[in-house]
Amino acid sequence: MRDLDESVRFYQEVLGLLPDGRRAIPENRAEIAYVKDPETGVRIEFTRWEEKPVPASGEELDHLAFEVPDLDLAVARARQHGARVAKEPFSLKGGSSRLAFLLDPNDIWLELIEHRPARG
Repeated sequence: MRDLDESVRFYQEVLGLLPDGRRAIPENRAEIAYVKDPETGVRIEFTRWEEKPVPASGEELDHLAFEVPDLDLAVARARQHGARVAKEPFSLKGGSSRLAFLLDPNDIWLELIEHRPARG
C-alpha cells in the first residue's frame, strides 16, 4: 500500500465504503486503515509498511470483487471519481452476469459484477 489516504478516499468515493478507523502499529513499523460496507458491515483492512514502499511478490492480492446492482452506473460513477477502467463491461460466453474491472490507486484489480437472472 503506497498511500493510505488515497486508498481510503478511492474506496469511499468509488465504491461507497465508509472509513472505519486507522491506527499505527509501531512494533511492526506499519499503519492500518479500515473501510466498511455500510449495509453489511464487512470491512477491508489496508496496511502500509514504513519500510516497504513497494510490496514484494505475494504481499498483494490478485483482486477484490464487488457485486453491484447496475454495472453501467457503477462504472460511470467510478469514472466521475477518476477511477481507471482496466476492462470495460462484458459478459462471459454462456454466462448471464456482466463484469468490469477497475484499478485502485495501488493497481489492485477490482471486479464489479452485476448478476442477472439466466434466461430460460
